[in-house]
Amino acid sequence: MTPLQTWTRFSLAMVGTAVVLGYIVAPQVTSNSNQNKAAEHDRVALSQVFPRLNGAHLKAAIVEATYGPGGSSPPHSHPCPVIVYVLSGELRTQTKDEPAKTYKAGETFYEAPNGVHLISANASDSAPAKFLAYFVCDRDTPLIVPPPDNPLSGAKP
Repeated sequence: MTPLQTWTRFSLAMVGTAVVLGYIVAPQVTSNSNQNKAAEHDRVALSQVFPRLNGAHLKAAIVEATYGPGGSSPPHSHPCPVIVYVLSGELRTQTKDEPAKTYKAGETFYEAPNGVHLISANASDSAPAKFLAYFVCDRDTPLIVPPPDNPLSGAKP
């Protein structure tokens, strides 16, 4: 092969590589700039450290729940950590030893595992409340269980 043929093949290979890289890199640059624009509107709704979990058995479940106007659930407990995101309406909640709080659409809160959920209710008597509950479990267990016996209050599961 002559030096001219070698140079021609090298030049064509470089042009071909540049064209291929141009097709690969260009969409990524556009995509990254779109991501930067979207990131301007992103927010961290909640950052929570979880209790120690067995990483070999992690399982996540997302439950979408709706309470009708004035709706609620009976006292209960969750064996796993839960993150709740209110989609619409207002959700009133209280866990044992904590004050009652009301969360509006777009707000998020955390529930530690095995806490007794005394109140979980729609804060409105006229509009529904919808929320997502993200459960992260490290064992097979029901997501909702009756609260444990409380000898001080006489409550039974």
